[in-house]
Amino acid sequence: MVRIGYTMMTEQAGPRELVSHVVAAERAGFDFSVISDHSSPWLEAQGHAPYAWSVLGAAAQATSTIPLMTYVTCPTFRYHPAVIAQKAATMQILSQGRFRLGLGSGENLNEHIVGGGWPAAHVRLEMLEEAVGIIERMFAGQVVNHHGSHFDVENARLWDLPEEPPSIGIAVSGPRSCELAGRLGDLMIATEPKPELLQGFDEHGGAGKPRVGQLPVCYDTDRGAAIARAHEQFRWSLGGWRVNAELPGPAAFDQATAHTRPEDVVDAIPCGNDVDAFVEAVRPYAEAGFTEIALIQIGGSHQQSFLEWAEAELLPSLRHNL
Repeated sequence: MVRIGYTMMTEQAGPRELVSHVVAAERAGFDFSVISDHSSPWLEAQGHAPYAWSVLGAAAQATSTIPLMTYVTCPTFRYHPAVIAQKAATMQILSQGRFRLGLGSGENLNEHIVGGGWPAAHVRLEMLEEAVGIIERMFAGQVVNHHGSHFDVENARLWDLPEEPPSIGIAVSGPRSCELAGRLGDLMIATEPKPELLQGFDEHGGAGKPRVGQLPVCYDTDRGAAIARAHEQFRWSLGGWRVNAELPGPAAFDQATAHTRPEDVVDAIPCGNDVDAFVEAVRPYAEAGFTEIALIQIGGSHQQSFLEWAEAELLPSLRHNL
């Protein structure tokens, strides 16, 4: 059975609200949760960007059963991989084994703030591969000394190790990242239901491993209001990752989507309260072979009504039909 998850979208809610949302998601019966890790919202209308790792620590204490996961953290620019290893190990202990570390090669939107520039995609993937190697060695309890092409590590050790290290997920968008995820990851992460991504993952060692997808939705009893909100806050998502990874800030995303129409958004994001439409939007992920699908409810102040509806109608229908 496909597992259905809930997204703590840091770009659209403050830290206390995000914790209350995941508590409610656990109560509603979601199978797992994920959190975005951003230094900026995609669009100014979203309005938030709290520190995801503090939210995760609070969520680990406020919940008791729902798994937690970064979706995703970039361990190469804002965060050094040795620091990511310490944060993830601590989260695994705090959550009593409920944490998974989702990693990706990042977006300019978030990573440019430390002033290191934004290299080409193949360089970012080289950095990600080197970072994963460092993290895995630290998870194994090694004292790590490393002098590589992109990172230096001096006498690094995790003094608080969980009984089981967090699983490592790697985000994919093309052949090279699929190869990396299949070879080094414990699971695959994607935001598009493209069968070729899963095939590439499987061909390089990913067969039998979990694959986690993500889908924005916009619940509201007023479908017109849902469409307007999805257009205002989530039209950026239609650009695709080849574009979204490169733009530097909300103003650039606003300019890039200036001609995106509400009807364009509706074609990609289910809006309103028609359960069947939401199920059909999720179905391509299930049919492609994703084992887990995390939903993003658009609108920070519209989480409670969505979660109540999900518990009563959406989750039962998804579990029955997928």
